[in-house]
Order: sequence, then C-alpha cells, then structure tokens
Amino acid sequence: MKVLLLKDAKEEGGQDPYVRELGLHGLEATLIPVLSFEFLSLPTFWEKLSRPEGYGGLIFTSPRAVEAVELSLEQDGKSEVWKKSLRETWNAKPVYVVGNATASLVKKLGLEAEGESSGNAEKLAEWICSRIPMESIIVYRKIPHPGIQVNLDSYYSKQGIPASIAFFSPSGLTHSLKHVRELSGSSIEQIKFAAIGPTTARALAAQGLPVSCTAESPTPQALAAGIRTALQPHSS
Repeated sequence: MKVLLLKDAKEEGGQDPYVRELGLHGLEATLIPVLSFEFLSLPTFWEKLSRPEGYGGLIFTSPRAVEAVELSLEQDGKSEVWKKSLRETWNAKPVYVVGNATASLVKKLGLEAEGESSGNAEKLAEWICSRIPMESIIVYRKIPHPGIQVNLDSYYSKQGIPASIAFFSPSGLTHSLKHVRELSGSSIEQIKFAAIGPTTARALAAQGLPVSCTAESPTPQALAAGIRTALQPHSS
C-alpha cells in the first residue's frame, strides 16, 4: 500500500528514515516537501550566542534552528570563536531539544542535548518553564514549498490515491490540504490520515478530517507502526 509523507526531506544523503521505516512495514512511502524555510535575524542571533553568560541554557525547537547556528558560524571566522570558547561555555549549561533528529544535529555542533525523549514540544516547554525564565528569538519562518502543487499533481497522476497521508506540522497541513482535497475528490474519504504528534492531529481535526493515527512519539518507528495498524483491514 502507498503512503504519502508531506514533510521536508532529510538533509543528509541517503534514504529518509521515515521512508525507510515504512518500507520495513511493507508500505511504499513517497516524500513530498510542503515547506521551505527563510532564515531571519541571524546577526541578532549571533549576538545572543556570543553572550552565553546572559542565559541559563539553549532550547532548539527544530533542525532548522540548529541550521541557523550553522549559518551564523559560516560568517567572518565565527566558527573559530565558537570552537575556542563559546561552545565550551554553552556546554556548561543545559541544551534542550525536542526529537532525535534535532538532538543529532545539536551534537554535531559539539553540544550535549537533553529532552529529546520528552515526546513533544508542549511537554518539554512545561518542564522548562517550571524551572527557568525564557527568552525566544525567531530565526526562520516557514513558507510554502514552491514545488508542492506540481509534485502532488505528479504523484496523483502516476500513483493514484494513497492509502494514507501523513502530516508533520500544522503549517505543512495548511499549505498542502487544499491541493490534497482537490486531487483526492470524493476518494478523500478512503484515505487514512496520520499525524506526527498531538498538535498536528488537532490541526487535522479542526479541518474536519478524521485522524486515523497519531504517532506515540515523533519517530519513524512510532509513525510507521501507527500507520500500519490504521491500514489493517479491521481498522475503522
């Protein structure tokens, strides 16, 4: 059975872990990116990174936030400053993340992360806010992927109606649902809709779509197991 994943692609080479895991469950998964990212406020971000003494720790909300650090370090020899002093100073403080993908990228910066097993951003935020005051900075924004309509048209014309469609964020749902509705037509009722977590599941429900599967944790293994169960013949 075919599964459509509406998410950004894995940055590094090799097969996307969600595509691979679904394949192990006997499902043919196709990934179509629905979002692009525009980075913001990087000079201001670097100023804050340069003053670790002013903060109690770091919170990375997504892989894109880690990428913002990498982009900041690429300019004017800042990478050397990071390696010589800033990295060690930040490492003496807690560094929080949600999810294994973000944790893996944070570790490549030379930082030790915690919180990846919290399950979702809400649980991590509750835990952190009960202990420390917090300051946030927005370093990227999500915009529709320029190829989403063409890619979805191509998928539907070649592969037909997928058995399941998985959404990975409310914003990804916002930018893709119109196209999915138009292409699926009345057959949309037979599609099993899956969500990577409770926030995305609520966004699906708000759009009047039945949620057949919400991953127990934001991992390829949990999502694949949930979709496999939802697609079994006895599932409603």
